[in-house]
Amino acid sequence: MTAAIMEQVEQAVAADNLSDTAAENIRAWLTEPRYADYAPLVNEHIEAGKWQELDDAFWTIIPFGTGGRRGRMYPIGSNAINDRTIGESAQGLANYVKSQLGADAPLACAIAYDTRHRSEHFSRLCSEIMVAAGFKVYYLKGYRSTPELSFTVRYKNCSCGIMVTASHNPPSDNAVKAYWSTGGQLLPPHDQGVIDEVMSVQTIERADFDTARAAGQIVECQEEVDRKFIDAVVQLSTPGPRDLKVVYSPLHGVGASAVCPVLEKAGFQDVELFALQAKPDGDFPNVPGHVSNPENPKVFDSIVEQARSVDADLALATDPDCDRIGCSAPLTTDPKSDWDTLSGNQLGALLAEHVLQTRQAAGNLSPEKFIVTTLVTTQLIRRIADSYGVRTFGDLLVGFKWIAGVIDEQGANDFLYGTEESHGYMAGQHVRDKDGAAGALLLCELAAQLKADGKTLHEKLDDLFWQHGLHSERTVSVQMPGSEGMDRMKEVMQQFRSAPPQSIAGFNLKQMRDYLNKETVLPDGSKKKLEGPKGDLVILDLEADGNYVAIRPSGTEPKIKLYMFTYEPPEQLSNLDRAKEMLNKRLDKMEADMRTFAGV
Repeated sequence: MTAAIMEQVEQAVAADNLSDTAAENIRAWLTEPRYADYAPLVNEHIEAGKWQELDDAFWTIIPFGTGGRRGRMYPIGSNAINDRTIGESAQGLANYVKSQLGADAPLACAIAYDTRHRSEHFSRLCSEIMVAAGFKVYYLKGYRSTPELSFTVRYKNCSCGIMVTASHNPPSDNAVKAYWSTGGQLLPPHDQGVIDEVMSVQTIERADFDTARAAGQIVECQEEVDRKFIDAVVQLSTPGPRDLKVVYSPLHGVGASAVCPVLEKAGFQDVELFALQAKPDGDFPNVPGHVSNPENPKVFDSIVEQARSVDADLALATDPDCDRIGCSAPLTTDPKSDWDTLSGNQLGALLAEHVLQTRQAAGNLSPEKFIVTTLVTTQLIRRIADSYGVRTFGDLLVGFKWIAGVIDEQGANDFLYGTEESHGYMAGQHVRDKDGAAGALLLCELAAQLKADGKTLHEKLDDLFWQHGLHSERTVSVQMPGSEGMDRMKEVMQQFRSAPPQSIAGFNLKQMRDYLNKETVLPDGSKKKLEGPKGDLVILDLEADGNYVAIRPSGTEPKIKLYMFTYEPPEQLSNLDRAKEMLNKRLDKMEADMRTFAGV
């Protein structure tokens, strides 16, 4: 590093064009041998005065979180997805797995990738690193779903797995998700163990992809795994009507490789692949805002338009890596009925009812059976499970890896169904992650049965409300990008912990549950020990039973997430439409009060 280059960096810091942390990381990339390949491009950026690009790319070290590493792609930078940060991730995973299994243990890794820009490139890079570390790689060539990667880890008895995907993030982003030998994402203590290894990687060793493939060290097994995966998902199906016309969109992602063959093999013959969004394309060109997130109702506007034009019964969509699913459906059976989307919580409840009802009809329910949810998933699902006499495990942090952990702890043979509010659903034993193809199958079975009974999904949901009480929820994400955003997120969380609002939406605060400090705080300031998981989550319980709010920083994106829950017990319901309107206004007030208190 020349003195002139260093002087330019110092001048940029002095002029507030570059943060101190960015300058520190830039120095490392210019001087440390492990970054030698990238130093020329860093130099070029400095010479060209690209200070904003440099600050964005270097202001922090992109974290390898408990699931993997996700962020904006840029060819250089400690805070970007590039060959170095992806390479560190694969090398760190390899180093940790080897340290756990011992020198003589057979090593294998499953690797797959989605339709995003550079996903195949990163998957080949990861394969080369794993081979160099002594792993046999089972490689899914072509665009495949995250749940199929989870399945491959289990089916091929792999030591670990890597999925190259950034889920529903914008086109600028990419990521790697790391999987353990269970087929689930990393759980303690392995999550922190891998993080420590990733952060300490100096040298990245690589083999040549084509040479390794010719030597049998990389095995392309997609045709075999496709068949086995589809068969495994279809095993979830139950007898029933199949008269259902569906318009399905993969939102330019991988979903057509999983959802379409699963539905066809399960007997759903009238499924139209939505042509406008069928082509795999990392720019997601025909999706609102270019963000393929089935949580967003606007994603369904064009799909529903096509569904109505062909008299379809259901509109489905999966996110780019096909581990989450959303839908829109007619409100009534009237051919001229309006359509509306269902939230992740509503779909979760409907699918829970379907799974439990069909298993009960088959004589496969007992008190040992269980379902799994999280702390920010609707309580309607627990109430449904209670009515069928099965157990619910719901004292979990956000993330399907925790659901997968409970499945293995409690016994997969008794597991029935798992879900979280962000449109993730899982049934069966074939994977340890949420599965869009499995969700599509269960949803189509339910919709077909309801059609035969003269009902819609929305009308069935109303039946559940009459039986178990009206539940209405809302999730709001507040973006907080950059270093200032990270500091602000910490401030907001501390604000809720140290001095929570004493009333929200006209209801007094009953207690505050702080899962980071593992304590429950009462309005008078007294505290008691809080049982459950440890994590950065605060829940404010209000005096009205079933009404509460939660707040947490996202684990994958720079944003704070606000969760609001309202409830009216069944004995209080007389007019469902009026009650829905009342709870919607309550949610509006909750959101306004939360935003005002947090200053967001």
